[in-house]
Amino acid sequence: MSLDSVNAQSVKRPKFRRAIAMLVGSVCGVVALSGCTQMPDALSGAFADPAKYDLYNCVQLRTARRENARRIAELRGLIARAETGSAGPVVSEVAYGNDLLTARAAAALADKVWEREKCSSQVLPPEKAAPDPAVLPQQTPSGHVH
Repeated sequence: MSLDSVNAQSVKRPKFRRAIAMLVGSVCGVVALSGCTQMPDALSGAFADPAKYDLYNCVQLRTARRENARRIAELRGLIARAETGSAGPVVSEVAYGNDLLTARAAAALADKVWEREKCSSQVLPPEKAAPDPAVLPQQTPSGHVH
């Protein structure tokens, strides 16, 4: 072996070791981050105000629970779409992980207050339907209603 071949090998080894170390670090980071959204609801209490729904009545709780369910479904859809990319799990966790934890914690709190207030056994007034945009009066640019 010549001195040049020994020097060439010693230069290649640190680069190879560095690449392996970066790969192992990346895999560990993905595994660590992917577990965050799987956190049990008992631990997610730090992500929501425990007294947020204490003063809500059953009608307000019904609306809050529906909104929480809609937000969780929206975030799960965004996470599923983000995970289709090359760095999907990392991107989805960084972009949506905390939002999902917060939404799940808020939903759990609203459900707890719903049960505590026995809203399931109460007769609630019907929900107001959203107005149909086709039925709303049309305004002209000058502000007149047709």
